[in-house]
Amino acid sequence: MTGLATHTKTAAEATRGTGVKVFRADIEGLRAVAIGLVLLYHADVPFLPGGYIGVDVFFVVSGYLITGLLVREVERTGRVSLARFYARRAKRLLPAAALVLVTSALLMWATASVVQWRAFAHDIVAAALYVVNWRMADRSVNYLAEGTGASPVQHFWSLAVEEQFYIVWPLVLVIVALIARRSGRPIRPLMGIGLALIVVPSFLWATMTSGSPAGFFVTTTRLWELGVGALVAVAGAGFLSRPAARASGIVGLTLVVGSAVLLDHTTPWPGVWTLLPVLGTAAVILAGAADERDAPRVLQLRPVVWLGGLSYSLYLWHWPLLIAAENVAGELSVVERLAVVAVSLVPAWLSLKFVENPVRFSGRLARSNALTLGTGAGLTAVGVVAGLLLASAVPSAPASSVGPGAASLVSKTGDVTPPDVVAGGAFAPSATLATEDVPAPYGDGCDVKIEEVELELCAYGDPEGTKTVVLAGDSKALQWFTPLESIARENGWRLVLATKSVCGFAGAIRPGADGAPYTDCGSYNEALLDELLKIRPVAVITNQVHETAYDDAGELTEEAMVDGLASYWSQLEEAGIDVITLLDNPPPHDVPVGDSEVYMCVAEFPTQLDRCAFERPGSAATSWASAQVGAAERVQDVDVIDMNDLLCNKDVCPAVIGGVLVYRQGSHITDTYARSMTPVLASRLVPLVGES
Repeated sequence: MTGLATHTKTAAEATRGTGVKVFRADIEGLRAVAIGLVLLYHADVPFLPGGYIGVDVFFVVSGYLITGLLVREVERTGRVSLARFYARRAKRLLPAAALVLVTSALLMWATASVVQWRAFAHDIVAAALYVVNWRMADRSVNYLAEGTGASPVQHFWSLAVEEQFYIVWPLVLVIVALIARRSGRPIRPLMGIGLALIVVPSFLWATMTSGSPAGFFVTTTRLWELGVGALVAVAGAGFLSRPAARASGIVGLTLVVGSAVLLDHTTPWPGVWTLLPVLGTAAVILAGAADERDAPRVLQLRPVVWLGGLSYSLYLWHWPLLIAAENVAGELSVVERLAVVAVSLVPAWLSLKFVENPVRFSGRLARSNALTLGTGAGLTAVGVVAGLLLASAVPSAPASSVGPGAASLVSKTGDVTPPDVVAGGAFAPSATLATEDVPAPYGDGCDVKIEEVELELCAYGDPEGTKTVVLAGDSKALQWFTPLESIARENGWRLVLATKSVCGFAGAIRPGADGAPYTDCGSYNEALLDELLKIRPVAVITNQVHETAYDDAGELTEEAMVDGLASYWSQLEEAGIDVITLLDNPPPHDVPVGDSEVYMCVAEFPTQLDRCAFERPGSAATSWASAQVGAAERVQDVDVIDMNDLLCNKDVCPAVIGGVLVYRQGSHITDTYARSMTPVLASRLVPLVGES
């Protein structure tokens, strides 16, 4: 990022009236503190649980340095040369970024599961185009992206935020410079107003969305941090006395380091707490703005300054090396992660010396903005091509017709034979496409996302149907959509979908995807219950994955979930609405690769499918569904349907049944296999709805 990168090797002298030095050793030292915090945090050292604040330090430094360059240009010439500005950015950022993106593609091709190549390839393309932060934001709230694994270019999200800021801020300055020239007003107050129009709304938005997964990555919640650094540059130097400047440096550095020690992953971020490292960084910058001798001396030590000069390269290189090491060796210890971080110093230094600096200080590029921008476009294309090549390396699925799936287990008389484990054979969908084998409502936008709270009901089946049946619950309910939709059309039912990711239909609060109480789910379910009591369907079909909820003491217990299910189910039954619960299917576990992701195991061992089968946990009758069974026993007339005999025998759950891959993500069933279960589900469901 530019906060890691922007400096020149000219004399360390202040430019008159700007308060921004061309080179300041203390800011290089501040970069070293920031990169040190990030590296130690990524190494999982226990004493810096808030080391992620190093990125926030970089944001402030970036805003300060870039605005300083722009201030000097406007005050010197009365205008901003956008071509020169973007050419400087291209020379500094793109050579190393392109090299790291190409290397990341090669590392993932060599070490990652083939089923991850396509997702990582798209990440690399997004990183090359500096929009990966929005991709990460979508992934953080997209339940279908669960299990993808940490991206080798996930850290590019912060670079993307900065580059998007650099698109907007110079354009604002062009307008400000024009206003200043025409009105005869001083430029700095007008720049301050322009910054306030960015900083204030961004900070308010950050506090409103604080703690949301997507809010961490999006540009709108981060602009204010760069804006604070820009305000420091606009304010200039000299308004602090030397004692005040020295105190500012000490207090600021204490806030930065203290934040890394005292904050942790449970702190809502970004938000009010982000003021600590942001204002701390601003205070350190102010300390040395007029006289570098007033800045903390520790930041000006030669080894610290050297590390700060290497910070951009080190930031780029350390993360893909960590991901590749984990792909090869599995979960790493703190010592092993520290070793990988230390090793990343080598490519970081080599790329700085032999790639970044030769381009950055090229006399030929310095004489031509057009040539520099063209070179930058070429380097961007290199990153894009690296991602596309990784995507193209995904092997094509072998030509194979879809097998019978669950139908292979059913005799002509309707009896079900328990599935056997198979060692090999053709199957569909391909393991590389398993995560895309999902029900249609995901594409229709009819599954309410994690971060959304508004009730969304979608109608399927027979639109003229005389009976309305509702499918309610989380993604484990939605996995049954395709067979249910087919059954609804066949029987003249109007099927209403009411599902929300990670939100089972129950009057209880369960943990969300981030581990915190999922209160939005509770609000959503209350609204859904009210709506169901109004529309009065003949039946509500439900399923969910979680079997525990928070009790009155704040503990997660199965009893609390049973109470929550029974509460809602009894209200529906009393209103004459039949409740039918589809028992949840057993979760994969102890699968040899992919963190118990069956499709990853199948991709690794396509001719040894027996290695990807897993023992059926718990009771053969209930598995994960014990809370559903417990609630059904409490509420009279609730109907229970168990489809697990089509997924497991009494001991084992196979990965492939009847030539169909069973699992696509965690314990979710592929849509292809769910479709193959339609006749059996119809035979068990239709008589129950017919009685309603």
